[in-house]
Amino acid sequence: MFHVSQLKKCLRVPDEAVEIEGLPLQPDLTYIEHPVKILDEKERVTRNNVVKFYKVQWQNHLEDEATWEQESYMLKRYPHLLSGSDR
Repeated sequence: MFHVSQLKKCLRVPDEAVEIEGLPLQPDLTYIEHPVKILDEKERVTRNNVVKFYKVQWQNHLEDEATWEQESYMLKRYPHLLSGSDR
């Protein structure tokens, strides 16, 4: 949870516009993201189990915009990325 006082005003930055000409847009103006590569991996240990995470770079995004995704999610949706010889 967060308090409204923690929100910051968002100023529009015209230099950071998204190029939409190369994106295959759906009729509702959304597009489907696909993972490009796995940048890193780590394990989060809790009291009862260990959860493995992968840092995934997504299509149309830079490496610094990569997100951490659970192994179970990646295996279910993108098993081809984890079946490589280096994993």
